[in-house]
Amino acid sequence: MKKIPLLALIVGTLLSLWIGAPLSGQPGRRKFELQAVSPKFWKLFDKEAKLTAVASGFGFTEGPVWDNAGFLWVSDETLNKIFKVDLATGEKQEVISLGDPDGNTYDKQHRLLDCASVLRAIIRLSPDGKTYQTVADRYDGMRFNSPNDVVLGPDGAIYFTDPTLDLVAGQKQEIPFQGVYRISRAGQVRLLTKDLTQPNGLAFSPNGKKFYVDDSEQRNIRVYDFLPGGTLANGRIFGAEKGGPKEGVPDGMKIDKKGNIYVVGPKGIWVWDAAGNHLGTVVVPEQPANLAWGGRGYTTLYITASTAVYKIHTKAQGFVPYLPK
Repeated sequence: MKKIPLLALIVGTLLSLWIGAPLSGQPGRRKFELQAVSPKFWKLFDKEAKLTAVASGFGFTEGPVWDNAGFLWVSDETLNKIFKVDLATGEKQEVISLGDPDGNTYDKQHRLLDCASVLRAIIRLSPDGKTYQTVADRYDGMRFNSPNDVVLGPDGAIYFTDPTLDLVAGQKQEIPFQGVYRISRAGQVRLLTKDLTQPNGLAFSPNGKKFYVDDSEQRNIRVYDFLPGGTLANGRIFGAEKGGPKEGVPDGMKIDKKGNIYVVGPKGIWVWDAAGNHLGTVVVPEQPANLAWGGRGYTTLYITASTAVYKIHTKAQGFVPYLPK
């Protein structure tokens, strides 16, 4: 995801005045709103649900991962750091300095996987987060472009997108396309598809039979049949998220246990049912980049949006691939 200028930190810091307070509309920002397109939207959100700020003062937030120890992992693509955010106080603890960290997830052993754009690699952090090891950084001998988002598959393999959105200026694109890949438990890298022009967010259905990935350039979401052995088939357009030139594009996505899909899009988080119907949109004051389930019962959505992190309670229960079945 492309980042906003560092100057936005000044604006973001002002948001600290509202930490923990409902966001009903602030100067220079969109007004928070729950926009229902279908009555089914209200089965997922209470009409009186509030969006609140958890932490602020970032450069550009990405890659939220909730931990039941009471913190949230957050990447900052402008400050080039990964933080632990205390969910009770909003305080940020720097964990590691890392050029342009992006999407994150846990593996089955509760270790953080990060899409390290500058390293052009998928990395795994140590338990204390201070060091890392490279999981994969090449396909067919060529360096990845700029890994963007990552998810754990139903087979235990790692799946990630590799657009050129954060390819380091002046560095050569070695792979002549933007792909979606699978890393097996043995560390073998396999290309799944190169159908998309700028693949970004990705997610699996709760039953493991569908695989979703969005395209930030085409502004749409594709769905594939996920087959045994970790292959894709029958790719088709699931939905489109069109908007104005500065309203945002499809980015991170998550799924609830009933198969509804929550996808970053113009102005906020677009909510889709499994049949491809747009149910409504959570309008967020700052443009989001990603989101994660957390909280008691995984019923809270944590949203990384430009200079801040927000949360909203839902009626849904999140599907979290790395949790035990």
